[in-house]
Amino acid sequence: MIWPLRRKSRRRMARISIDGPITSSTRTWVLKALRQVEEREFPALLLRVDSPGGTVGDSQEIHSALLRLREKGCHVVASFGNVSASGGVYVGVAAEKIIANPGTITGSIGVILRGNNLSKLLEKIGIRFETIKSGAFKDILSPDRPLSKEERDLLQALIDSSYDQFVEAVSEGRKLSKERVREFADGRVFSGAQAMELGLIDELGDEAHAIKVAAKLAKLDEDNVRPITLKGPKKRLFGLLPGSTFLSAIIETLRIELTNTGQILWLFKQ
Repeated sequence: MIWPLRRKSRRRMARISIDGPITSSTRTWVLKALRQVEEREFPALLLRVDSPGGTVGDSQEIHSALLRLREKGCHVVASFGNVSASGGVYVGVAAEKIIANPGTITGSIGVILRGNNLSKLLEKIGIRFETIKSGAFKDILSPDRPLSKEERDLLQALIDSSYDQFVEAVSEGRKLSKERVREFADGRVFSGAQAMELGLIDELGDEAHAIKVAAKLAKLDEDNVRPITLKGPKKRLFGLLPGSTFLSAIIETLRIELTNTGQILWLFKQ
């Protein structure tokens, strides 16, 4: 991928679009794009988010990078598209303002860790695992046996810790008390209109409206500003089919779950 020349852009607006699940590859290119925004001194960034969620660490790193960019003086406005849930929300609350469509699906603030218990199936077909381990919890979430109470308690503590971090990020980003956030941060999803009532977003509107909000914050010409999109990796073929954006996000989400057993995820639950 060839990045644009690093000329100063003090009178221009940058645009970054996060489409699909947030993974390590998403983090890699978004962080590169954010460095471009800082180096070229864009006064404003329009962050378009259309994501059902993703992995915890990757979402946190993008969130932190956006906060650092704001500290440098760049005004960041998030525009939620069809879906911006779980990790999409975590990334979005780093913005100065959040704009969403009335029908945007958002929320799903929570953490999930999923494993597979195939012990009864394996027993029926005569397969047994022989495990040699260095510690009691080294084979936690193994598919050939159920969780013990001690293992379940340990994993619940891990999930609770990640959840507390999520709640804190939303609380700080949206200037809401943690108690208030916990009232609706139970995994449920909302429409954009409902999210506005809860204080999760600032205004209802499309991407064009979000551009005007960002331009106003950065004192740019609201009527003539044209954001410069910093592009990420090329989309797969199914991402180019009409109406397939949401479907491709679901497919990619399932792929993450199947290939990352034991990975903590912030995901929009289907």
